[in-house]
Amino acid sequence: MAEAESGPGRIAIVAARDEGDRIGATLRSLAEASPGIGLWVADDASSDDTRAVALAAGGTVIGRNRPHGKGGNVTAAATAALEGLDPEAIVLLCDGDLAATAGRLLPLVEAIEAGSADLAIATFERKVGGGLGLAKGYARSAIRKLCGLETTAPISGQRAMRAQVLAELLPFAPRYGMEVGMTVDAVRAGYRVAEIELPLAHRATGKSIAGFLHRGRQLRDFVAVYRDRRRTHRR
Repeated sequence: MAEAESGPGRIAIVAARDEGDRIGATLRSLAEASPGIGLWVADDASSDDTRAVALAAGGTVIGRNRPHGKGGNVTAAATAALEGLDPEAIVLLCDGDLAATAGRLLPLVEAIEAGSADLAIATFERKVGGGLGLAKGYARSAIRKLCGLETTAPISGQRAMRAQVLAELLPFAPRYGMEVGMTVDAVRAGYRVAEIELPLAHRATGKSIAGFLHRGRQLRDFVAVYRDRRRTHRR
């Protein structure tokens, strides 16, 4: 049985866009795994019932009338969630499509609480879907070149850190560049990054036209954040 949280507290910030069929299960799974956790949803102008389902599941929804991309919307939600939050509180970032497996993210939180990492990132135990690996490979290479860190899951959105660390990493890079930029910024700031393999499941994109278009947009954003971080490092 899950135990109620103690100490400075925990919150989860869940990124979502058109996840009405999964966001409820994601939030409930988090709440069951960590009773008392604060639930925040970064809703990127969903066109379905994501907002209503999230509210019904106990989430605080932060959203705007038009899409701002993942990085922008999660930045807005994180800024709101950090207001008045204990700097030592644990913040869990995750995607809204994890559904019933979201509760399996607790080892990330525990790694931060134990002091074994400053930024804990989940890798998926089992790969589902995906394309040719070009976008992910570019992201991995970009992180290595920018800060020297070797990663297995460079674009995983499932992450945990203390509130004070999150505050230092804001604002996130735009759109899909969020995770690459966050990792690079954390390493450059001297924070310890650890990857933890977990049995998670999500809505994977396959080798379809929509899937390749999605990964093309990801690659565009990875290139943009690489160029930006390279310039700021040189300055």
